Amino acid sequence: MPVTLLNGPLHADYEGDKRFNQKPPNKRRVFIQTENGCVVGMELERNDNAHTLKRRMQLTLNHPTDQTSLTFGDKVLNHDLSAIKHDSALFLTKNLIHRSSSTPCLLQTPRSLQQKDQSGIIEIIGLNTHSTHFTKTNQLVEEIITALKSEIDPITVNGGLGGAYIFRNTKAQSIAIVKPTDEEPFAPNNPKGFTGKLLGQPGFKQSVRVGETGFREVAAYLLDHDHFAGVPLTSLVKITHSIFNLNDSVNGSKIQNKKRVNVNVNVNFNVSKIASLQQFIPHDFDASDHGASSFSISDVHRIGILDVRILNTDRHAGNLLVRKVNDRNFGEVELIPIDHGLCLPECLEDPYFEWIHWPQSSIPFSESELEYIQSLDAGRDSEMLRTELPMIREACLRVLTLCTVFLKEAAAFGLCLAEIGEMMSREFRCKDQEPSELEVICLEAMREVVDNDSKNKSFSCMQWGLRKKGGGNGRVRGAEVVGVRSSAEELVGTPASFVKVGEMEEWEWWDFLDKFRELVGPALATRKVSRVSVRNNLRVGGSCQF
Repeated sequence: MPVTLLNGPLHADYEGDKRFNQKPPNKRRVFIQTENGCVVGMELERNDNAHTLKRRMQLTLNHPTDQTSLTFGDKVLNHDLSAIKHDSALFLTKNLIHRSSSTPCLLQTPRSLQQKDQSGIIEIIGLNTHSTHFTKTNQLVEEIITALKSEIDPITVNGGLGGAYIFRNTKAQSIAIVKPTDEEPFAPNNPKGFTGKLLGQPGFKQSVRVGETGFREVAAYLLDHDHFAGVPLTSLVKITHSIFNLNDSVNGSKIQNKKRVNVNVNVNFNVSKIASLQQFIPHDFDASDHGASSFSISDVHRIGILDVRILNTDRHAGNLLVRKVNDRNFGEVELIPIDHGLCLPECLEDPYFEWIHWPQSSIPFSESELEYIQSLDAGRDSEMLRTELPMIREACLRVLTLCTVFLKEAAAFGLCLAEIGEMMSREFRCKDQEPSELEVICLEAMREVVDNDSKNKSFSCMQWGLRKKGGGNGRVRGAEVVGVRSSAEELVGTPASFVKVGEMEEWEWWDFLDKFRELVGPALATRKVSRVSVRNNLRVGGSCQF
């Protein structure tokens, strides 16, 4: 969306990149995004606080901001801004009582805002300028800017449900995929007709909010330690170009005689977006166009390990790129995982693992894979994400922690990737979802924590969604660690979310996690595992293929 950067001179054309990533002394810059996608860049003064920022937003947007909240991930900024880093992305949202998805929010026309813009074409959001991540992203960004100056424009990606654009280098080679946050499915500026929600509301998945898939893409890259699964370089940026989509309700234009839902507004001026920028990886096809028998065990395992850690709810064949390794060696290929916007949900979700039925996932982990799994540190990863992506919600980090603990316990117990995926996946019976084996363990852990602290029974039941059963004792009956499962209706009130770790208080979370660690071992030990014939084979190296 349109962006303005206050307290600075205007710029013309692409001259803004001369100041690319230069930081004024003793000043920080932030990018504030509204619910309908509008982006406003501001330089923070020493005495600025949340109230002064909102007042400046009111003057810029010509719209009252007294009934709004300024947020930074989970944090509502009431006054102090000391925790905000340079080039952070903040979110200005209407308070819930004043929110309406049928009316534009905090709107000024794109053209009037763009006239005030003095920021660069592409600004990297939030990264440490001394990090390798920043250096690699900066190199990619410079290639894009050079190509744009040479009038090599980006290309719109027609597939998918959201807006996506391929940016190229001076040789017209594809080098990056850009996905604006306000063009996601259901977002205000979705170019394919899937609109109807404001940024920050539940999206395609109830546990992933509209406008928040971009930083999940970055999180997947950051969590892929040592490039273990091969996630391409991914960063969060503010990027400006005229190709980006503006729908008429946001643009303020009136389009007559619309006959199609998917109608884009033709604009001839640059608009700015907050977006994920991912390095484009040349490939030959995706996994949906290629038989899984030629995929290496190592590739499937490494991608599966990442998917389990981040609870990927959208690992289908279309977001596994396939690249031929050597034309002389017929059939040898490698897999590249992309599209991680629906990982790290705010509560335990039913994942989708395409690989769960592939024969490679039933092969035991190699020794090197087991060593990698046991080296994972959920606490360290959570702290890293809080530093690199401070807008990430605490509930997402708790899901990461829970899944990492489960992965390490299950792998140490001897389960293969397919068995781990099965324990995390729900079953459907008569159109109803049953909680997964992982969720059953979590529900039992929650119940025991509630029983162990009688003073907080009612409070914990309300927080966690546990339904009181008989006698008012707060106990959920019928939930066993393994084996027979109670129905979703008996266990919780909301079928879509059995375990909402984000609603736990801090003390509840740590008590729950301790109890979960106690229960997961016995659950794995008593689980009836159907062993396939390959389980009796010796562990094989990752280079073997079917």
